[in-house]
Amino acid sequence: MQVYKCDLCGQIKECVQKEIDYREYDMCPQCWNALQAKLQGKGRVKEVREIILLPRPEAPAEEEEEKPAPERPPTIFGHSERPN
Repeated sequence: MQVYKCDLCGQIKECVQKEIDYREYDMCPQCWNALQAKLQGKGRVKEVREIILLPRPEAPAEEEEEKPAPERPPTIFGHSERPN
């Protein structure tokens, strides 16, 4: 503890530096205990975080070309006309 001017009560006392909302404040223990008691129960409740394992993504199956059945003629894709 070092002797500083308390940011809350303005008196010169042994103060502790506390960080609140990314700002540093010099507070004496009496002011800090009062502030801590006032803020008790405020804020967000910390939830227990669980690890969730997701299944691995399945690789897309390679589509095999369908072979025509022996009794069917093969399918021919294309045009008989020439494009312009």
